[in-house]
Amino acid sequence: MVVFPNCKINLGLRILDKRADGFHNLATIFYPIKLNDALEVIKFDKASTDIEFTSSGNIVDVDIANNICVKAYHLLKKDIPQLPSVKMHLHKSIPMGAGLGGGSADGAFALQLLNTKFQLGLSPQQLSHYALQLGSDCPFFILNKPCIASGRGEVLQPIDLNLSGKTIVVINPGIHINTGWAFGQLSGNQKLANIDLDPSNSTTWKNDFEPVVFKEYPEIEKIKEHLYSSGAFYASMSGSGSTVFGLFSENTPILPQFPAHYYLKTIQI
Repeated sequence: MVVFPNCKINLGLRILDKRADGFHNLATIFYPIKLNDALEVIKFDKASTDIEFTSSGNIVDVDIANNICVKAYHLLKKDIPQLPSVKMHLHKSIPMGAGLGGGSADGAFALQLLNTKFQLGLSPQQLSHYALQLGSDCPFFILNKPCIASGRGEVLQPIDLNLSGKTIVVINPGIHINTGWAFGQLSGNQKLANIDLDPSNSTTWKNDFEPVVFKEYPEIEKIKEHLYSSGAFYASMSGSGSTVFGLFSENTPILPQFPAHYYLKTIQI
């Protein structure tokens, strides 16, 4: 059985304050987009191992035991001992360390895939509970609809936000931004109270990570400038970077020539 985990962009990302548990309270709009990995699971009749995991495509630079899909399997196996042994293969296309939530999507889709294939009977609420144990963004991919997110990113409020007829240009320069580093660059005294993040008004969408990331990596800021000069009505870094996206009203925006190593994808919504 094969599924195709998609990623997301952030339409604005405000960091409110740091919590006692070390995480940050935030406010953002998650919007799913059609950039996909591929994840396959088959039953594995081999008693000596619970899961055999392989991957292809972009290099996943973590030990197999720490891969989020493998963690998803073991999370369910702990509570559902009858979960069969499996072979799992991930083909990785979504850029990593890019603010697109590709890893979070893989983990969430692994939970859903195992639930469906082996008829575990887990509800969306139960899957979201498991997903949060994998990562703050993971519960969004259980719902996988436009949402205002708060808390760590796990408090989700579905919204009616339809970008149909628009074009998204997604550009990644191949820079891996460590999320922990990005949060660490924010002011320790930062405490925002009233966040005006209006889904219907792009002028209220602001990403608080941009100043610190742009300072360290000026070429990422240049991408945003190029998207605006090419006619985007909104352009922003997604998450903590390094992907930058632009929203266009026209179907085929004329873009400048970007370096050959950049990942660039144009998506018709």
